Amino acid sequence: MSKLFIIIIVIGSIWTTNAYAQKGNTYVIETELGDIKFKVYPKKAPISVANFLKYVELANFDSANFHRVVRMDNQPNDKIRIEVIQGTFTGRGNSFGPIAHETTNNIGLLHKDGAVSMARGNPGTASTHFFICINDQPDLDYGGMRNPDGQGFAVFGQVVEGMDIVRKIQSGETDKQTLKKKIQINQISKVKK
Repeated sequence: MSKLFIIIIVIGSIWTTNAYAQKGNTYVIETELGDIKFKVYPKKAPISVANFLKYVELANFDSANFHRVVRMDNQPNDKIRIEVIQGTFTGRGNSFGPIAHETTNNIGLLHKDGAVSMARGNPGTASTHFFICINDQPDLDYGGMRNPDGQGFAVFGQVVEGMDIVRKIQSGETDKQTLKKKIQINQISKVKK
């Protein structure tokens, strides 16, 4: 066998192993505009991932949708500007309640392009709302200035496919930051191997 052939086999084996490992923690958000696939990190963000999985298991997406988009042009009163789309896992009546806040400095995940994170008011109030970052958003990390308390937001996943859909949602027509036409989330499910 040639060395090149052996290298190709080794690289193929590593890629296949990584692809299967990724699928084990990969979920898909099915929307009317297309699918968004993202990987979750249960070892790094156990509280936020466990919360997310409760809603996947509930499988009640009655009011699940993307309803808010934040762009550079629709936050005139904010000194620190961000770019995200925000959605909800289910209707408020199906909430399991708030969860403890996992800061980025404790879990080692940051608000990079495609990061999936929990939306919140005060620390410890996150429950059904989440957002996806468009471009890197360091001001959403611990110590960032977007939220006056400096605690940042809790990243628990990363988009691996479908950022074109995320950007399409972000470009929707808005009334301030609220989408005029909410994008329904039809289902969130685990990607099968």
